[in-house]
Amino acid sequence: MIRLLAPAAALCLCARPAVAAEGIAVVLPWGAWLVAFAEAVQAVLSPVLVALVTGLVARFVPLASYVISRSVVEGVVRHVTDYALNAVEGAAKGQVLTVPVGSAVIAAAVQRAADTVPGFLIRAAGSLPGLAETVFRRLDLEPAATAANTLAPALGAAGLAAR
Repeated sequence: MIRLLAPAAALCLCARPAVAAEGIAVVLPWGAWLVAFAEAVQAVLSPVLVALVTGLVARFVPLASYVISRSVVEGVVRHVTDYALNAVEGAAKGQVLTVPVGSAVIAAAVQRAADTVPGFLIRAAGSLPGLAETVFRRLDLEPAATAANTLAPALGAAGLAAR
């Protein structure tokens, strides 16, 4: 609290001359004013800050979920491709694959994904045909391999139609 001493000349309404001579203490409760002001500012700014944080979360969570889901889908594609390269005879990682072997690898990868991967990840990968296209792009195929002669037979072998 701040105490101000008023001079005796300013207090001409004093009833007793002794009080006017020694001065009167005026108490200003600035601490209470500051607390009241802070409470008012908090009441106004709290909803604004909550709205700001909520807006930021709403804006960046879809982006974060997209990045996370894409990385998970890439991991799934990598795992099913590695499985298929090990499962198909005549295929090996780092080896250039022929058209028939490439089709067999794609079909094995799609079948492995259909058997083991949860549905929401398959949907995030673009369903099984989209997953097959991603595996097709990841494989090291001979120059004569195309989507028509490699991917389409693999989709047919897996029981899927090309999109």
